[in-house]
Amino acid sequence: MKIAVDAMGGDYAPEEVVLGAIEAVKAYKYDVVLVGDEKKIRKVMADHGAEESERLTIVHAAEVIEMDEHPAQAIRKKKDASIVVATRLVKEGVCDAVVAPGSTGAAVTAALLGLGRIKGIERPCIATPIPSKKGVSVLLDSGANSDSKPKHLVQAAIMGTHYAKYIFNIESPKIGLLNIGAEASKGNELSQTTYPMLEATKTISFYGNIEGRDITEGIVDVVVCDGFVGNVILKFGEGIALFIMQLVKDSIRKGGILAKLGAMAVMPAFKHLKKRLDFTEYGGAPLLGVDGSFIICHGSSKAKTIRHAVRVAGELVEEDVVGHIRSSIEEEGQEDESEA
Repeated sequence: MKIAVDAMGGDYAPEEVVLGAIEAVKAYKYDVVLVGDEKKIRKVMADHGAEESERLTIVHAAEVIEMDEHPAQAIRKKKDASIVVATRLVKEGVCDAVVAPGSTGAAVTAALLGLGRIKGIERPCIATPIPSKKGVSVLLDSGANSDSKPKHLVQAAIMGTHYAKYIFNIESPKIGLLNIGAEASKGNELSQTTYPMLEATKTISFYGNIEGRDITEGIVDVVVCDGFVGNVILKFGEGIALFIMQLVKDSIRKGGILAKLGAMAVMPAFKHLKKRLDFTEYGGAPLLGVDGSFIICHGSSKAKTIRHAVRVAGELVEEDVVGHIRSSIEEEGQEDESEA
């Protein structure tokens, strides 16, 4: 299996991206195709003693889409951009999946134009794993669509079900609709209209409404909301995790010798806590609903994130998550009513 990695995407490209790819081929069975400026990529490979690796290959792409560029305009204008070429490799069957650090907008646009949507899916969405008391919950949409219709949330629930089942080994994932109260009558028009539609969906296990505080409780395995709300939750969660860890560090530093000794005693617990709160462990988030396996990574991704993203991309292909989503959409008999 070959995973195409946009080596020029993100704040630390190509150094950290290439380093992550080097680590990935050592840790996992998947080969990596690095897409981008060949000269720069080769230099990083040489610096890390990987220039002779048979499991790392390069496909040159002369252009890069910057973080501040308009995604749709840049994708159409820059036909030789690294993310465009990486997506094309999957479309042409050269590679099996894409890992895309950098601009989320550019990645989503490249996937939609380059791979297309699964038949029946109107709006692909980003599924983000979030730590919970019971392990992990999947939040979607976490940023692909700011405005959603009830049907989009139903399709998100179907896609999230298969992601949770086949990637996190949850036999029958419970679906929760994010709302401001548990009662079916609560919420805005979107929530109230979506609730009975989720109840009637045959291929999911619908729990009901959940509130924001329930996400980390692990009451449900998949949390469904529109992309605007989901992205706010995701960014707030990242911020609060870093804030808590910093508060702990500051308290220890200011607490004197006894606090420092106590910290040394509980250091293993702190390391475990940090690992559970570390979003890089999950390796990015899949863009579900496009007709191919596509992983989007944070713009600030470093080598560790890229390494795990390659793993998740390979698992998506091995478990045929796209195929399972396609089958469920067909079973539900949903028609594609979206605009071209």
